Amino acid sequence: MTGTSEGSPDKQPRWWPSDGEEPDPRWSLANERTLLAYNRTGLAFLVAGLAVAGSHQVTETSVWFSLVGVPLIFVGGAVAWSGRMRFLAAQQAMRVGEPLEAPVAAALLPVAVVAIAAFAGIVTILELVR
Repeated sequence: MTGTSEGSPDKQPRWWPSDGEEPDPRWSLANERTLLAYNRTGLAFLVAGLAVAGSHQVTETSVWFSLVGVPLIFVGGAVAWSGRMRFLAAQQAMRVGEPLEAPVAAALLPVAVVAIAAFAGIVTILELVR
């Protein structure tokens, strides 16, 4: 089977944490739902970024306005990746009985959103006075 550990009795993929004891399935499923929420958020940023970046092709907006979409695309990818890292770290912590680490996205995502909002606001004001 592709992606599984050779000879592993439980046939888990190689990337799945295996130290410690298997946690209560309810906690693993809750962790999975959190991963899916990260992925939905990342996908929303990605789609919004593609829409804004592509708007220049179908409307009479400037290239500067379209550039607002580029950081949204990168933030979307970063959120999805952060969710995966958080998922694996939480699963590992649950298996070995350690406390969860603070989520990186909780610190960086608001900063990214404020920076993008400021850039979008400046571009919008410049477009309105043009």
